[in-house]
Amino acid sequence: MKKVLTTPIKDEDLVDIKAGDVIYLNGTLVTCRDVCHRRLIELKREIPVDLRGKAIFHAGPIVKKNGDKWEMISIGPTTSMRMESFEKEFIEQTGVKLIVGKGGMGPNTEEGCKTHKALHTIFPAGCAVLAATQVEEIEEVHWTELGMPESLWVCRVKDFGPLIVSIDTHGNNLIETNKKLFADKRDAIVDEICEHVHYIK
Repeated sequence: MKKVLTTPIKDEDLVDIKAGDVIYLNGTLVTCRDVCHRRLIELKREIPVDLRGKAIFHAGPIVKKNGDKWEMISIGPTTSMRMESFEKEFIEQTGVKLIVGKGGMGPNTEEGCKTHKALHTIFPAGCAVLAATQVEEIEEVHWTELGMPESLWVCRVKDFGPLIVSIDTHGNNLIETNKKLFADKRDAIVDEICEHVHYIK
């Protein structure tokens, strides 16, 4: 059965979701990347969007003006690990429940997700145009002085995904677990390959 989260997301909505699950999002998704995190955590500057129960996207979209509205052209994820040093405090201060990005995150985010009941998820890289089709409307934009990629684009999305859960509310980290599993298998695989290519000098 397809698992869809709808904002505002509550703690109980996340209880049965585990690292490795695939989910989708309906509702509010706000682009928040490097500068947004720095303004909140380092400069103590309040974010002009209420993120409680909402979702953020580590992304720098391409948009265009269409009459008096903005149209989403492309919205691909950026590397989440760039926000790692800020994410625990960001979750705590904003009440955000779903973080979407590219690649995994580390122990700081694990602790934030576990303590404050949130998820980090991965949107497949290379699908930025597909993601744009799942944005029904750009409802607001803030901090436009930062330029298009760093502005806060408040989007209404429908069936946004697939989103792979990389960190769940128990702090389980799919990427880190897989790294260990792959490392355990590596030596045997390398040995087998070397048997077949030993003649290559």
